[in-house]
Formats: sequence, structure tokens, C-alpha cells
Amino acid sequence: MISEDADWKFTTIPALCARAAELYGTRTAVEDNGVVLNFAELDTMRKRVAKAMIAAGVEKGDRIMVWAPNTWKWFATALGLVTAGAVLIPASTRFKGAEIAELVKRSGTSVLFSVGDFLNTYYPDQLRAETRDLLREVVVIGEGSKGDRDWESFVASGDSISDAELAAREATVGPDDLCDMLFTSGTTGYPKGVMYGHQQCLRAIDAWATRVGIREHDRILVIPPFFHAFGYRSGAIVSLMRGAVLMPHLTYDAGEILKRVAEEKISVIPGPPAIFQGMLQHPDLAKFDTSSLRLGVTGGAVVPSILIRRMREELGFAGVVNGYGLTECGGYGTMCLASDPDEVIANTAGKAAPGVEVRIMGDDGHFLPDGKPGEVVIRGYIVMKGYFNDPKSTAKTIDPEGWLHTGDIGYFDSDGNLRIEDRLKDMYITGGFNCYPAEIERILSQHPAIGIVAVIGVADERLGEVGKAYVVLRPGTSATEKDIIDWSRANMANYKCPRSVEIRPSLPTSPQGKVLKNILREEVPQDA
Repeated sequence: MISEDADWKFTTIPALCARAAELYGTRTAVEDNGVVLNFAELDTMRKRVAKAMIAAGVEKGDRIMVWAPNTWKWFATALGLVTAGAVLIPASTRFKGAEIAELVKRSGTSVLFSVGDFLNTYYPDQLRAETRDLLREVVVIGEGSKGDRDWESFVASGDSISDAELAAREATVGPDDLCDMLFTSGTTGYPKGVMYGHQQCLRAIDAWATRVGIREHDRILVIPPFFHAFGYRSGAIVSLMRGAVLMPHLTYDAGEILKRVAEEKISVIPGPPAIFQGMLQHPDLAKFDTSSLRLGVTGGAVVPSILIRRMREELGFAGVVNGYGLTECGGYGTMCLASDPDEVIANTAGKAAPGVEVRIMGDDGHFLPDGKPGEVVIRGYIVMKGYFNDPKSTAKTIDPEGWLHTGDIGYFDSDGNLRIEDRLKDMYITGGFNCYPAEIERILSQHPAIGIVAVIGVADERLGEVGKAYVVLRPGTSATEKDIIDWSRANMANYKCPRSVEIRPSLPTSPQGKVLKNILREEVPQDA
């Protein structure tokens, strides 16, 4: 463990990297598609990337976006840019050009690191001309074309920067400085940047890793994308912190996961329930050797108790843990212990980490006793520093006493475990990804035939919940369910796309004209 030396404490991500190199040295840090880096080599690469950032004119506090799938280069880019004092803006590979344009504009991103050819698309081709105008540079993680610089030549450009210049820059990066901003859409339909600092990030990861039991030499297969707190913090950074092997995974395929588990002796898999359900559904599951699996870490959706049992019995996990968290708290909140009974792991989100308070608040602002449902509120070091350039939304979310209002309804049971009942917000979760109806409705409203649209989450056996859109067409226009779904797939990230569309002559509304989604939800069978 990193904190072996009583005098050493978490300060910044670059300091963590240097410490990991010192402690773990030539032990394997990353295995990725034939590339193997030890902790010392990863630290050397971090410094080279940081020098390249300085050579490219990146200043402390600049926002740098990474729009690429899980690879060691993604992680090295992130480590390098925070070493140079910049702020990481992770972007989903599912985002289309319009969504990236919005993100670049709202974050003030100056340099974009994009994947090249991925999923039959050259990603930079999706960038609008006005988006490129806002960027100083686009660097391609892969083969660059059309004038885009490739990652290797970008990194090499930093070799002209001296060690002393790098050390001077790194020395300006402090524990309270921002390390990243993960954008979350919230209920306004527009993305808000969650500002997170170096030290709070490391403290939160350390507390989580202690609770779930990440160990030295663990081989962690990171399937959740790095642009998500689950993948980046609970996969990549935790590996550095605990001396584990980071094994990035590109795209989810249950057969490929099982193959990697068998051949590469994976011991830990973090991810939403859909990942484990897919593995269990695979017709050839029995043919794969999964005996290396030790720990399954899940959350971000309802976890049926039968899934916990099957993960233990059929996949061979010795421990399975479940938790509750939100981006505004770094992706953390509460967590079960691997030693908790299956029913506790399946039905509760466990308890808060030390130094974090979680309470239940009533409509009148008073705290409620155990067993009484109300809004879940969180206070402590894990709470974000606020939304970027949005003091109004920040003040709405964090009250004057420092309580972050989650918008989720829950209660504490007699054992002190948090149980999440419902959401005050409309948000639903598809395969571990937060989906915000306000944002999806805003995009769907741009369809030429859509007059009114309301989106709700409905139950789905594989993904937990999926979107269903209720649509009233504009007069004189026509569109089918397929037309609207096809249009959605071309204009927004796949996980946001409604899986079904119901076209109606009208929708139920309040006297003020607001669509009454509770009525739409009541029409949907709960066991769908």
C-alpha cells in the first residue's frame, strides 16, 4: 500500500505516481494489448507527456479533453496533463460531434486528445469547424490524418523541455487544485462540470479501496470507460495506489471478457450489473476458467440478490460488493463490505466512509430517523468544489451547511445501511450510465417531426432501465418509431437513445402544460 511510510500522505496525483514508482518500481503497472509497462516506466511516460504539454503551451488550470476509449495512452495522457497543472475533461466515446461541441464550449477546452479510427469512424471527422476553431490543437491517440498530430510525435515534442522546468511546473500543483471536471447533465438538460481536487480525489479512492479490499498484485480488468468515475478512479488510479495491475478493456463483449479472465488471470472486475449479467448469460460460460476471479465491484443500478449469488456460485467471485455514489461526490458515497450477507449487498448501498456524513432529510429541512424515507444528503471531503462557472446551480445543490442534495430518496435500515428507494430527479440508469430525460428531450426536440416529447426510464432485464419516448408529432409531419430511433442514434450517444418510441395524439399535462410523467410511468408494467 502507498502509505507504508507514516510521513507520506496523499497530496496530488503526480505525487502518487512518483510514490508508486518508488515503492513498486519494476513490478507490472499496466498490461494493454501486448504493451507492458512497469510502475517506473509509467512514471517516466507521465513526465514525458507533462513536458509535451508544457511545450504545447499548456498552462496551469487549462482544460484538456480526452475523447478516446480505454487504453494505456489515455491514462498516460491524463497523468501527464494533471502533472502539468491542467484539468482533465474526460469525454464519452459515444458522444457525437454536436455533444463534443457543447462540451468544448462549456469547459473552455484548449487541446483535445481524440482517438483516431474507432468503431468504423475517424473520430476527429465528427468535429465541427467551429469546434476546431476553439481548440489550439487536436492530437490523435492512434494514426493521425488530415493534419492532425499523432500522440507519439506530440509526446516526442516535449523532449526539449528540461527536467528542471518540469519540476518547477509540478511544484505549482497543490492538493486543493483541480485535477478534473466530469460533466454531468443534471436535470437542466445542459452539461455541468463537477470540479474535483487532487487530494479529495485521492482520499476518496483510498477510502473506497480500503472498504472493498483492493490488494497489491490484483489484476484489475477495467471495462467501465475511463471517461466515467467508475473506470478512471475505481479502475485506473486505484491500481497505482494499491500496486495492482491495470488492464484496460476497449469494448464490452461477454465472450471476450470471459476469454481474458481465463487467459490473463483477472482477479478484480469493477462495473455495473449489466457486465456480470452478460457474462452469466453467455452460452459457453462453463467452458471458461474463471477461478482467478476474487472480487466483483458493482453499483450504479438495482442489483438483484440472485445476481450476487450467481456471481459467487457461477463466476466464482469470493467477494461481491455494491455501493451508491454520484459524480458530485467523485463517484462515491456509501459502500457495502465484501463480508456482508448477499441480501445486504443486493438490497442496500452499505455505509458511508469515515469522514463522510450521509443523512436523510425531510421536505422541511429536518433530518429523519432511521426507517423514514427522505432525500439523501451528503457532507464531507468527497463533496465537489462546485459546478464550473455555475454558482447558481452549485448553491441549489450544496446548501449553506455544506450538505449536498442528491435528489435521491432513501432511508437507513435498522443496521445503518442505506437503502435507495427512488429518485427525486427524473434520471434513470442504463447499463451503469446516467441518463437525463431533460437532455434527451432537448436533443429529440430538434427532430423536424417532433412537437412534444417526454422520456422516462422503463425496466429492462439486461440494462436495468432503458429510455422510452412518448412523442406528439408536429402537425402536417410524419415519422415512425424506427425513424425516430434511427435519428436518435445518429445524433446522440447510444446509451441515451430511447429503445422504444410511442407516438400519441396528446400527452397528459398539468394545468401549466407540464407533461405528467408520473401518469406515463404508471402505464408501464413494472416487471417489463
